[in-house]
Amino acid sequence: MLPSVLRCVRPISSHPALTRPFAHFRPHMDPDPSRPVQRAITTKLTDALKPDHLEVHNESHMHAVPPGSESHFRVLVVSSKFEGLPLIQRHRLVNETLKEELSSCVHALAIQAKTPEQWQSNPTMAKSPPCMGGSKGDHTVEEKLKAGRE
Repeated sequence: MLPSVLRCVRPISSHPALTRPFAHFRPHMDPDPSRPVQRAITTKLTDALKPDHLEVHNESHMHAVPPGSESHFRVLVVSSKFEGLPLIQRHRLVNETLKEELSSCVHALAIQAKTPEQWQSNPTMAKSPPCMGGSKGDHTVEEKLKAGRE
């Protein structure tokens, strides 16, 4: 179990891709050192997809999980690497990039994957609906949260 925890919380050094200014990158989205999973997601998506715009939102507080959890995320990725790809292939790229987190500590990931042209014509991020309590019966969430605390 320890190796899966370390995959989620391994230290990530200051990386040039995280400090390069994005044209539309919001300052409040700078990786927070107290949020290792969010930081890992931000770093991996930045390295793999070289986004023009990236937002990583921890939506765990909207779900039936303990305070401070990092189990539910929404990402908005705007990248020229999505040009010519169908939506399913864009999502596969994001999922492949985050396969370690998805197999260990992330229970849910909402993805918006846009080309720069799509982003320019509609620069908005969808909002998640309120939690319907579904995770209460999903025992994998409890196991993942336990693993993240150990």
